[in-house]
Amino acid sequence: MVKRNHKYQSGEGAQYMTRKTAMRKLQLSMQDFRRLCILKGIYPREPKHRVIAQRGSTDIKILYHKKDITFLLHEPIVWTLRDRKIFNRRIAHARAKGNNLLKNVRMANYPEIKLDHIIKERFPTFVDAIKELDDCMTLLFLFSTFPAMKVITRDVTSLARRLTIEFMHYVIASKSLRKVFVSIKGYYFQADIKGELITWIVPHYYPFQPQRKEYVDFKIMKSFADFFTVMAGFVNYRLYNSINMVYPPQFSVSIDSNESRTNEDTFVSERIAALNMDLLRSDHQGAEAEDEEIDLKLLDNDKDSEQVRKMHEEAMSLNKLKNLFKGLKFFINREVPREPLVFIIRCFGGKVSWDKHLFVGATFDETDESITHQIVDRPSLNNQYISRDYVQPQWIFDTVNQRKLLPTNKYFIGAVLPPHLSPFNRDDAVYVPPEEAAMQTGNEFEKQNRAEGISDDEDEDFGMEEARQQVQLDYALVKAFKEEKAEALSSGKPEDQADEEEEDYDDGDDEDKQQKSQVKEKKKKMAVVSGQIYKENPKEQKQLTKQEEGLRAKMVKSRHKKLYRNLLDKQKKATKEANLLREKRQHIDKQKRQEQTQKRKAQRKEILA
Repeated sequence: MVKRNHKYQSGEGAQYMTRKTAMRKLQLSMQDFRRLCILKGIYPREPKHRVIAQRGSTDIKILYHKKDITFLLHEPIVWTLRDRKIFNRRIAHARAKGNNLLKNVRMANYPEIKLDHIIKERFPTFVDAIKELDDCMTLLFLFSTFPAMKVITRDVTSLARRLTIEFMHYVIASKSLRKVFVSIKGYYFQADIKGELITWIVPHYYPFQPQRKEYVDFKIMKSFADFFTVMAGFVNYRLYNSINMVYPPQFSVSIDSNESRTNEDTFVSERIAALNMDLLRSDHQGAEAEDEEIDLKLLDNDKDSEQVRKMHEEAMSLNKLKNLFKGLKFFINREVPREPLVFIIRCFGGKVSWDKHLFVGATFDETDESITHQIVDRPSLNNQYISRDYVQPQWIFDTVNQRKLLPTNKYFIGAVLPPHLSPFNRDDAVYVPPEEAAMQTGNEFEKQNRAEGISDDEDEDFGMEEARQQVQLDYALVKAFKEEKAEALSSGKPEDQADEEEEDYDDGDDEDKQQKSQVKEKKKKMAVVSGQIYKENPKEQKQLTKQEEGLRAKMVKSRHKKLYRNLLDKQKKATKEANLLREKRQHIDKQKRQEQTQKRKAQRKEILA
């Protein structure tokens, strides 16, 4: 007897199940099921054939893979969630009876969810955990700005605040910050941690506004926060041990005092004060610096290959970046957001302070004459010192992204700032702003000089010497031309006639005549002749490119045609966006020119009046 395969008993019809079926199989409520999926890292799947996966149903449903749900059946947290459901019912029963003693006993025995085994399960190696730090730190920095709410308690926010400060201290101590950027969303930071680039966002400090449940579900966000706090604790512990720092760190300022719990301004000032101090560290720091110097010396010995040369340039650039603000002292005015600037300046070896009468944690006063830069964000300042530069906050961000100390004349008080370019642009970007293109050409010129072994001073000396030699050569040519002209005039004949007589002069030797005629013919052949411009027909070029694309598409295999079409669509979309950005930039430049012409006309009218 032949076994008959029934419909939807094999293939995609048997591989997927709906969320309702999964909840019934696990015997969990919607809230517990969502929490379990977030903690275990299980998300809905998109099948290839949705109608078959939904067993003939045409409605769009949330589908989970059958293997994921069977994997959740063996999770110990499922039993903890079931026990919590029982304890909630018992606590409600005791509250209804008015038995507070029984209620407190049951609340004290409330089962806790332990996530240590899940961290080990989801991140088998330490590098896997570091790769997931992007979302972890972004969420924890967001939670650190929240006040105490019904769902998100003060314990969660205070733990998030402590973990973020610990992470920032590690970045400062290891000097692993690479890129910074300011946008509407907040401050973007990128750090190189154990060879992995981690990018996170620190939101702007605004007073918290309550959100509707339809827009933001804080219960789901709290599930992510519970997982990320445990993960960040493990990661911080390993990171601190890797650079021989004491964990947990001891701060001179209490970042979780009773006053900071009630007053948000006090918490912010204490948090920034904690960033402006050095933590305990063992004596192995000098050994790491020696290892870096040895590596650079090894790269110096072998510069022949192109790859080694690029590695040497990158190592030198990173070494210069890590000590970018070394020996500089910054003073921040009260109107400037201090936290991102303190973090950036300390990451690159600088010293920073502020007004000690307003905020705690100041290390030196404004009257200190050793201050090199003062960061101001106002149109004017009454008292100024000659010994320091007054710059706007954007100078710090642009200096870090350019990896060199930029001139401060474009960032003075009240000056119109240059555009703040994002350092996260791709190398293969279709549209490049003109300011970024100019900077790229300047950087390429500097790299070329560095590769040739020419410094800036040597380059200037070389240019002066070359100009001096050119002037001497021009002077010698002019002098010879004047002597020839004087000889021709002294013989009483014009120059052209003298040249013709010289050429027609015959001493009776035919060989000399032939040589002179050959030289004359060669000179005619070597003469520069103006060429003709060939104009290409744009229609023909467009047709040729279309034909080439068609031939290229025919050569693609059938199984790769969908991928090839997606690549073409991606290119078309990128070119379209680039064209829109160019048109937008042209429109902005046109408006600026019109405004400038109107200002000039108004000034002329005032002068004439």
